[in-house]
Amino acid sequence: MEKDQQTEQSLIISYLTLRKTIGILGIALPFVLFLGALLIFREGIQSSISSYYYTGMRDVFVGALWAIGIFLFSYRGYEPIDNITGNLGCLFALGVALFPTAPDVNPSDAQKVVGFFHMAFAALFFFTMIFFSLFLFTKTKPQIPPTRRKLQRNLVYRVCGYLMILCVVLMTLYYMLPKSWTAPFVPYNPVFWLETLAILSFGISWLVKGEAILKDEAAKESLAESPSENA
Repeated sequence: MEKDQQTEQSLIISYLTLRKTIGILGIALPFVLFLGALLIFREGIQSSISSYYYTGMRDVFVGALWAIGIFLFSYRGYEPIDNITGNLGCLFALGVALFPTAPDVNPSDAQKVVGFFHMAFAALFFFTMIFFSLFLFTKTKPQIPPTRRKLQRNLVYRVCGYLMILCVVLMTLYYMLPKSWTAPFVPYNPVFWLETLAILSFGISWLVKGEAILKDEAAKESLAESPSENA
């Protein structure tokens, strides 16, 4: 019995570490790309995070996406929906890495097609992370009232999820509006900042899920969590 409890505890710690790792990768990515390009390669801020593919930080950008994808594939919950969502998140993250965005200047027809798939995979990835934040992370056992900390975490999950939705909507509008309307905003790189806000929200949500933030005040509070919350 004691051995089984130790094994279960080790699995819980491993999953918490996995969640925190995903969160850290998400939060660090925009800053690593920006600072790396600026300090190492003397390249300024790009029009979007994906545009760092065409800078000296290409390998870091692609490698981080692969790492996030592998960690999402490794993520397992007690319910099938958790596993399916993690696998889809992995697929979409790898799609973003394998299909680079079209360059800002004079893209070829082939690059435009590949760029279309890049944007589709990026949108699907964010929608998957939104689903995690709004629907999976907020679950609790119906027979037990949620604790104070659980309610706080749910608030963070929902704020992060809605921020991601807002960012996706604003980026979609930016790309759909006539260029004459969006031209005044181009010097400010709005897509980069919206992507950064969305990725930070994604990262914070996973950090909270990994109990790096708003950890339960007492072990008994974990009774109020759903099986997928404890995994």
